[in-house]
Amino acid sequence: MTEPIERWKGRNETKDALRRCVWADLETSGAAVDSPWSRIPNYVGAEEAAARLTTLPAWEAARIVKSNPDPAQIPLRRRALEAGKILYAPVPELVKPFPFVELDPEDLARRGIAFADAARSEVFVEIGRPLDFRAMKPMDFVVVGCVAVTRAGGRTGKGGGFADLELGIFRELGLVPDHAPIVTTVHDVQVVDDERIVMLAHDQPLDWIATPSALIETKTPYPDPTGVAWDLVQPDQYAGIPFLADLRRDLEAAAARRRPLSPPSHESRR
Repeated sequence: MTEPIERWKGRNETKDALRRCVWADLETSGAAVDSPWSRIPNYVGAEEAAARLTTLPAWEAARIVKSNPDPAQIPLRRRALEAGKILYAPVPELVKPFPFVELDPEDLARRGIAFADAARSEVFVEIGRPLDFRAMKPMDFVVVGCVAVTRAGGRTGKGGGFADLELGIFRELGLVPDHAPIVTTVHDVQVVDDERIVMLAHDQPLDWIATPSALIETKTPYPDPTGVAWDLVQPDQYAGIPFLADLRRDLEAAAARRRPLSPPSHESRR
């Protein structure tokens, strides 16, 4: 067993304990590919899980797919490009001046870049078109990385808060239309009992979960967040994400200009 590393430990002790348990189970069961610790884990069967997710009608209809940048979702990103879909992928941990890249399969083919290569984060960050949040178009299919999930749609990531921050920004900018499902692919070991994940107001629930052995529709009872919980953004996130403070200022200024005419809706898309 590799030495456990927990980079973001201490923000939520209950979630810390759950992540620790899942990472250890993945490793001791032999399901993990490479060390799972302190990351969205890669696992045996990721290709099969991706194949199950792509059977959804929402995938078939999707023109723009957003996916997290982790190795476990390489098969899904590759399949999006092979299917001719525009792919949005974030810079890992949002450490560059631009948060996302756009991958257009037609452009990649013209440039002679293999889809299997472009699906890898170390490649797409270099060859994708840099994209600001405000230049993104509404997405049809949203893939997030998870460490643990429940059949009721609960989820937790690796503890850095990147997925919930991204999705909060998307919602403030109107980039997640009602038809866009929030989905993930995980190993079966990562599916835990519902009561083990307590969902907070800023936590994004899942609509679908694909594992190597199952496709799960959650019919989640949890509401979607309506935007970014700025009071929960950590100092290390502001320090490590170059554009975050400026983006917050711009979003809050835009919200203030809209407020007298169009109060923000607090209804869930469900």
